[in-house]
Amino acid sequence: MIYAELVMIVLGISLVLYMILGGADFGAGIIEIFTGDKGNSTISKAMAPVWEANHMWLIIAIVILFNGFPKAYVILSTNLHIPVLIFLIAIVLRGAAFTFRHYDAYHDDSQVIYSKIFRYSSLVAVFFLGITISAFFGGTIPSTSSANFTDLYISPWFNLFSLSVGVFLVILAAYIAAIFLLGELETDGGYHLLSKFCKRLFLLSVIFGTAIFISSYLEGLSFHTTFISHRLSILTGVLATILIPIVFKMIRQKRIWNLRIIVGLQITLIMTGWFIIQWPNLVVFSDGSFLSIYDAASPRITMKVLFIALAIGVVIIFPSLYYLFKLFKSDSNLNVN
Repeated sequence: MIYAELVMIVLGISLVLYMILGGADFGAGIIEIFTGDKGNSTISKAMAPVWEANHMWLIIAIVILFNGFPKAYVILSTNLHIPVLIFLIAIVLRGAAFTFRHYDAYHDDSQVIYSKIFRYSSLVAVFFLGITISAFFGGTIPSTSSANFTDLYISPWFNLFSLSVGVFLVILAAYIAAIFLLGELETDGGYHLLSKFCKRLFLLSVIFGTAIFISSYLEGLSFHTTFISHRLSILTGVLATILIPIVFKMIRQKRIWNLRIIVGLQITLIMTGWFIIQWPNLVVFSDGSFLSIYDAASPRITMKVLFIALAIGVVIIFPSLYYLFKLFKSDSNLNVN
């Protein structure tokens, strides 16, 4: 079914863009946990014009699942309703806190509360996003509805493998945000401190990325064996690793846009490796069976209409998004100068 494959590719692109742009958004809040109020103004200046647009990619992904792959959406909204609910609550809290903190006309003690909510809800949101994603390819969801409450709604996401993916995604989001924020700093001292923080975050991402494979082995899951059995997934990992010294070189040379593009490519390669080992399955169940995109897809006419709608949307969204970033970022630079 060609339309199912095309729609799935659009879903993959949406997830990659959400991880890069939304990850930088969430990661900014996580970084504030460590920098405190010192990085408050820089993060607010960078996020304020465009932070709401970043979640557009998540909305597109949910719409695609709901309309194009309803069986997968049912699993997301039932077996994983607890982490999804926590994730959504955290998004609402961080959005409200950021808005009140940035646009509130009166600056008093409430700003401290807004900042704490923004920071820790950012961390919680990314953590439970990682947990939710891991359950789809981890092989922890039961294929039958006859299991008890714990097996159906707790065990699929509350396990060592999912928790390690959640921590990895938190670190990765902070790393992406730190890279993007380097271009917003105006002092050499601030740039030097944040660049050191970037390198530490990258080291942590390597450690917890390794922990994902170890936890998969300890939990008796198939992720680690599936990964090493695909040559293309190994290739994406090797290419992402090769880019590491280039990233460090770009940081030293302060070539910000080159740095952002390379890090975006790294994230794309990491997620492509995941897509490769997952294809053509949407969900891997605990008994070794799976739900493929073909089994989960809506009727052909629905997929055709959905793809046409997505194609029209792409023509509208990308130019509009480019104009949004260009307009507000140039306006921000004028205000600074």
